[in-house]
Amino acid sequence: MCLGIPGQVLKIRDDAGLRMATVDFGGVRREVCLDYTPGAGVGTYVIVHVGFAITEVDEAEARRTLDVLRAMADAVETELGEPLP
Repeated sequence: MCLGIPGQVLKIRDDAGLRMATVDFGGVRREVCLDYTPGAGVGTYVIVHVGFAITEVDEAEARRTLDVLRAMADAVETELGEPLP
């Protein structure tokens, strides 16, 4: 199964020419590549798939999706490597 998980961009940095960010997925933080979402900034919610932000999403939609994913705990744990808090 492939999941795109919403998260909020906390910090952005340059890593050898790649826009990288620390993204918070409702308590779980991961490093994510922002190169496919050049408009994303700190505070922006993005959909992340296999370490790449693939699109921006508004906060309300991100929260609704995280609520659904919490209900699907096994799928999220498989994708992130740990459960959402």
